[in-house]
Amino acid sequence: MAAAFSFAWATPALWVSDVKLGQHEQHTRVVLRLSGKVDFQAFTLADPYRVVVDFPAVSWRLGPTAKPSTLGLVKGYRYGLYKPGSSRMVIDLVGPATIANRFLLPPDHPGEDYRLVLDFAPVDRPTYLATAGWTKDATEEEPSEESQPAPPINSQGSNRNRIPVIVVDAGHGGIDPGATGGSGAQEKDLVLAIARTLSDTLRQTGRYDVVLTRDDDVFLSLKARVAVGRRRRADLFISIHADSAPGSNASGASVYTLSEQASDREAAALAKSENQSDIIAGVDLTKEADIVTSILIDLAQRETKNNSAKFAQILVPELQKLGSLTHKTHRFAGFRVLKAPDVPSVLIEVGYLSNQADESAMNTSRWRRSITGGIARSVDTYFRHGRRDQNFGSATEGVGQQK
Repeated sequence: MAAAFSFAWATPALWVSDVKLGQHEQHTRVVLRLSGKVDFQAFTLADPYRVVVDFPAVSWRLGPTAKPSTLGLVKGYRYGLYKPGSSRMVIDLVGPATIANRFLLPPDHPGEDYRLVLDFAPVDRPTYLATAGWTKDATEEEPSEESQPAPPINSQGSNRNRIPVIVVDAGHGGIDPGATGGSGAQEKDLVLAIARTLSDTLRQTGRYDVVLTRDDDVFLSLKARVAVGRRRRADLFISIHADSAPGSNASGASVYTLSEQASDREAAALAKSENQSDIIAGVDLTKEADIVTSILIDLAQRETKNNSAKFAQILVPELQKLGSLTHKTHRFAGFRVLKAPDVPSVLIEVGYLSNQADESAMNTSRWRRSITGGIARSVDTYFRHGRRDQNFGSATEGVGQQK
């Protein structure tokens, strides 16, 4: 099996069966129906205005037709697993509002549900800011790859006797669903299926040590994804996503590499959207620091960018053989998930969930095998003669040949 830095846990004993919104005079009410009693905490955050509700891990049994609603002070909401043993709901507000009431109602009759009730009332911004902020429990970090010290920059040259390490990153996950297709398919599920297929394809060659950033429907911050690649001294980081452009006929795959200067407005908009994932999931960014902070890292990243571009140039023709591509196939922008200074990284948008044909294709195992086969062939070519610095000795001899 390919290694994975996701977390496994038992199926939650409690579940949420419904979410209702209602307007009561000046209050907007959100009601969650729960199968049992649950402890919870709720707090507000600013810029953007939102409410975070944390409770122990629950299953979300809202059905395929359940969609986030807009009513009163509520602009929308999202939910899902946030970290081991913890679920989170993030409620977006149209403006500053206080949590006027928060309580858990017991069942009216035996066998009925508990109801978690939140009432929101409008306030001015100064009043909102006076109470907004992270709670102590919400900002405590879980033990993870992210919390461990990073390896020295440019440490790969000492790894002559090992096989290449490939990190495959399935975008989004848990509370962050990513894009949603017309049939209701969610990006986080589709890209996880693709990432698993790609990891299996690469692993079966016996030529690579393959690591999945996540192998479950769990949220993983952008910083943690980068940290997995650096901790494992990855030789290549491949992040899998699916695009969306409602109202357009856009379709096909594209490949992105890192640059602070975007290649076009669409690339810049996509990077901005993808970089919002942590905010969408209600991550504490108050202590976040940019990983690119020194001349040494900048110099290391120049070589990394070159190798990233080389892999992208190898990958594009392989994707062209498989079918539709966007009109600008290799693009670049400031994606945070690609910012490891010493790990060549690409982000692949495999298609558009807003395009019916693309969405239908992504849902088939045949298409997933086809595109991951092309990516795997590109990986073989890259490690056979694409990299500027080959440091694997005999470990990659025969790459690209059948074993």
